Amino acid sequence: MQVWVGSLAFLFPFLSLVTSFGVTLTSFLFMASALILFKPSRDALVLHWPKVRWVVLAFLAHVLFIVACMVLRGEKSSALDKPLRMLLAVCALAVVLAVRAPRRALWWGASAGALAALPFVAWERFALHMERPGGLINPITFGDLAMVLALLALAGAIDMRKRPREAVLAGIGALAGLVASVLTGTRGGLVALLLAVLVLGRYLVRVDGRRVRVLLAAGVAVLTAAWFTPALGVQAHFLQGVQEARAWWYKGDIEVSSVGIRLELWKGAVMLIREHPLVGMDFDACRERLAEYGREGRFDARVLELPHLHNDALQVLATGGAVGFVIWAATLVAPLRFFLRRLGRDKECPPQFAVALGGALVVLGYVGFGLTEVIFWSMKGSVFYALMVFLLMGFCLNAEEKIG
Repeated sequence: MQVWVGSLAFLFPFLSLVTSFGVTLTSFLFMASALILFKPSRDALVLHWPKVRWVVLAFLAHVLFIVACMVLRGEKSSALDKPLRMLLAVCALAVVLAVRAPRRALWWGASAGALAALPFVAWERFALHMERPGGLINPITFGDLAMVLALLALAGAIDMRKRPREAVLAGIGALAGLVASVLTGTRGGLVALLLAVLVLGRYLVRVDGRRVRVLLAAGVAVLTAAWFTPALGVQAHFLQGVQEARAWWYKGDIEVSSVGIRLELWKGAVMLIREHPLVGMDFDACRERLAEYGREGRFDARVLELPHLHNDALQVLATGGAVGFVIWAATLVAPLRFFLRRLGRDKECPPQFAVALGGALVVLGYVGFGLTEVIFWSMKGSVFYALMVFLLMGFCLNAEEKIG
């Protein structure tokens, strides 16, 4: 069973970007494995419950809030699908704890997934001349998840720093994921990377390993080269965003302007939140109200062609109010607190350091993505987050007990 669960831990990140079914398939296989190993999985979860309860309860509260919205305001039953599947990802935590699966499988999966993703978007970008390649999904989600794989591969390189060859291969995966994210043209991935470095920089300097530091320097070199390479359009894309923001601010111009569209949507979201600050209203009602703002001349209704509000926090505040926001935020804060507590305060890195760092990077990455995108809008993005968080929690607890 160690081999089986390890294989699932590898396949989950490896298949996430190069197939349309990878995340869904592996999530269901983890659930099936938990049913097959029901007693040991249950016992392992009960044993570690004091350490994991706040994270599990945060995801459970999210499910219960959506159920309440369905009962009290007629929310569609399909709204329950994402939070329920995110909660069921706890099966991965239970199974990893039960069989004490090797965490190296996850590192290899993340590195291999990043390496597989790079030629995918490189072909679209340079052979098919697509300005915003995104493989089988939209470019923003692809770029964001590629950045997550890069950060996980970095954590793997740190974890395997005493195995030079394996650390180098993981480092190559980290750089591949970084380049893949840059090629999609998404700015959210770079924002998330900056946020992660700002928050976790003091932990990274504790890493003892010349190869890891060389890897970090190589990452900076890749970003610098991308900025000064006109063919990649990174610098031009950033400057275009600045110009679009200025045009929206001074002229109210959102024509063919991704940044201007976002700013207009955020303005509409703030108007919605002011009207229903406590529990919000369902998204269909939000769109109808925004259309009314448009007819009143207070909002440019052309931006309603987009499916969401392009900011996770504003989306939740508009549709769930302050109550929904607190519950949703708990699904980020509780895991982040879990991982940060296990990074340790001493100069010496504890056994679970790299896994805890990887978990914190995933959570902070999603926080950064959500500043300019609703990363939790898609099923893939939502289940990927929950499944990765619970997997890393399991590996972290195993390492904490020196059995990982």
